[in-house]
Amino acid sequence: MVLRIGYVREHFCSPLLQFEAEDKGSTFTLVECPSGTGQLISRLTKDEIDIAIALTDPLIAGIAKGSEAYKLVGSYVTSPLRWAVITGHKPSAYNQISDLQGSTVGISRNGSGSQTMAYVMALQQRWPTNELKFQVNNDIRGLINSVNDGTTSAFMWEWFTTKPFADAGECRFIGQVPTPWPSWLIAAHPTRGEPVAVRTFLNNLSRHVRAFASAEARAGPSVKFVMDTFGYPETDVKEWLDAVEYPEDCSTIPWNVVTDTLGVLQQAGVVAPPEGAIKRDQFINLDVVTLV
Repeated sequence: MVLRIGYVREHFCSPLLQFEAEDKGSTFTLVECPSGTGQLISRLTKDEIDIAIALTDPLIAGIAKGSEAYKLVGSYVTSPLRWAVITGHKPSAYNQISDLQGSTVGISRNGSGSQTMAYVMALQQRWPTNELKFQVNNDIRGLINSVNDGTTSAFMWEWFTTKPFADAGECRFIGQVPTPWPSWLIAAHPTRGEPVAVRTFLNNLSRHVRAFASAEARAGPSVKFVMDTFGYPETDVKEWLDAVEYPEDCSTIPWNVVTDTLGVLQQAGVVAPPEGAIKRDQFINLDVVTLV
């Protein structure tokens, strides 16, 4: 079967794009989801994709809230995600994270990483998370427009993806919040993603991940690929590559990633505490994943 892989076209997906160039559509096709993880989860639910490479926290939160549209099948990026806190380009009352309390924060979609990280930010700032106010603005362009027209105070998005907009004077960074968990996991629909096909995809993706993240590639070829593909300055690409970590084997998931992430999400009020013990097979497709 030819798998439909949902992804967000950002620098993190570089090994996936290199895999696509080799595969040429023989085993999978890519489905771009510019609105992020909320859109990826929606498309899994609507039978528009079979696999999603998406942010850890919304994937885990979705399952904890009862979604049966997917289970976790692998890991993609094991380092934390660096979320920028971004406001409009004009001088305003919003100059640091603490200024945002009580304001309306822009998010891409309900259940997205931009929303769950706003809860984490509130938790770190000791704000009541049940008082957070959100406005859905769909994508990066809608989010930037909203902070500039004043309908929202700020939004959160990955640092290097948003930096070109800040460098161009379209918005301002007023802080950052790294995730307290590894940033990207891989999820698949429990029946449309047949275990053999999913394992084959993950094995081949692992090969491209290892090549992209090797010391030799980080010293030159991977820098050039990201610069050529995404147009980022060399200094930004090198800074990102110095910090990002990929797994050796994309079909592995440390169980503590699930439990630790759930713990923080419960503290932040994103999900309710479970009734009884956390069931591994609720979150993970054990026919595909090797737990470590």
